[in-house]
Amino acid sequence: MSHAETLRKALIEHLESLQAAGVTHIPKVDLPLLTATARVEPTKSTDASGATKSHTIPDRSRNSESDSQLRDPGNPIYNAEPRSESPSPARVFAKVETSFDQPYATAIPAAERSTALEIIRAEVVGCVKCSDLARTRKQTVFGVGNPNTRICLLGEAPGADEDQQGEPFVGASGQLLNKIIAACKLKREDIYILNAIKCRPPGNRNPSDVEVDNCWHFAHQQLEIIQPEFIVCLGAVPTKALLKTTQSIGRLRGVFHTYRNSRVVVTYHPSYLLRTPSAKVHVWNDMKMLMSEMGVEL
Repeated sequence: MSHAETLRKALIEHLESLQAAGVTHIPKVDLPLLTATARVEPTKSTDASGATKSHTIPDRSRNSESDSQLRDPGNPIYNAEPRSESPSPARVFAKVETSFDQPYATAIPAAERSTALEIIRAEVVGCVKCSDLARTRKQTVFGVGNPNTRICLLGEAPGADEDQQGEPFVGASGQLLNKIIAACKLKREDIYILNAIKCRPPGNRNPSDVEVDNCWHFAHQQLEIIQPEFIVCLGAVPTKALLKTTQSIGRLRGVFHTYRNSRVVVTYHPSYLLRTPSAKVHVWNDMKMLMSEMGVEL
């Protein structure tokens, strides 16, 4: 069975599971990230119960021809070479304090990751599990960037600007994040940016534990599809959700942690830096640590 047929079968099974849960249709969404070789026709629906279920990720391989075509050996963000399962003994790693050893599922071919993400995006658009957030949001904020990147930036929740534009980190915090990205000799479009939850909490308050629990499986599925080599947790909310810890950012930053096959950097959220400029030096040190591991000279 070809990858396209496998993906189509997984989509049919996923839609049937939604129907069994009471979902009668999925809202129509734009599909700007779909590839020419693997498209999913949008369907129309409403979510009567708000229930969502994880879909089965199709079998995939990072060694596919389409994956190699999307790599850019001159850009450190892309996978110029296949990753090794274990680091070279010659490399010096920072201490790993937290580890989730279960590996990712088999990788989806690069050309099909955008399609797989769009399936999850359609679920997010129709989700009403957090009734307060669903009632007050203008739109959901799924994620943006390159699904074949080596690095994901994981934030907390959308703010007012993000709720208006439907894209993470576009307000004042986003402008500061763009400066950090540029200082690391990276480009925003070369990485993938997402939040722990997809709807703006009213008044830009922190999301509750219940809201994070309701929404986290979406971010989890995004990471399962992308399988980044590195994840940067920006703030306490994504750190707690990803690493299942209540330790402070101050105690967790400065070292690498592990989530599945990804190495995780914990640092402060840009909004915190706007309130506490003295913390910028800590974030810069964390990013320098990350860039050194990625082979980027700053």
